[in-house]
Amino acid sequence: MAQTVQAKRLRKGQLIKVGNDLFRILELHHLTPGNLRAHVQCKMRNIRTMTLADTKWRSEEDIERAVLDEREMQYLYNDGDHYYFMDTSSYEQIQISSEAMGDAKDYLVADAIIRVEFYGEEPVGIELGQVVDLVVKETTPGIKGATASAQVKPATLETGLVINVPSFINEGDKIRVNTETGEYQARA
Repeated sequence: MAQTVQAKRLRKGQLIKVGNDLFRILELHHLTPGNLRAHVQCKMRNIRTMTLADTKWRSEEDIERAVLDEREMQYLYNDGDHYYFMDTSSYEQIQISSEAMGDAKDYLVADAIIRVEFYGEEPVGIELGQVVDLVVKETTPGIKGATASAQVKPATLETGLVINVPSFINEGDKIRVNTETGEYQARA
């Protein structure tokens, strides 16, 4: 029996099965217009063909979830189009396209141990932790005496991701970033 979830319980980043295709949810909005029935508007990407799709479901409609296996793997490198991972037990290497990686690629650091999601034998994405520690590579100099509630400034991290950080953060500082929102959390 296939696992299902009500449309109102879908979350961003989740993998669902529609027909024979697998889709990763990119955005979703739960709408309850006036005296009409509630529905969920969903923007998703087919992970095999990389095409985008917009879909609308009734809130109580059952959607089939893709059952995924997870394996711990080590991130090795990327060549622009693909990201390469190695199984730490069998030393087998796999690749995942940058489109399938989505925003997760902005939080990958070389040699990091992460969980890779598989649908059958096909790698379909990665699962990151809630937060990741990254080093600030480039930002304007910190201001002496600046407090945590002061102004923010842009900072480029070691992965190329640009986020806003408090003004007391300097180049070379290690900071904690929330992987869901892409926001600065604290110094690491």
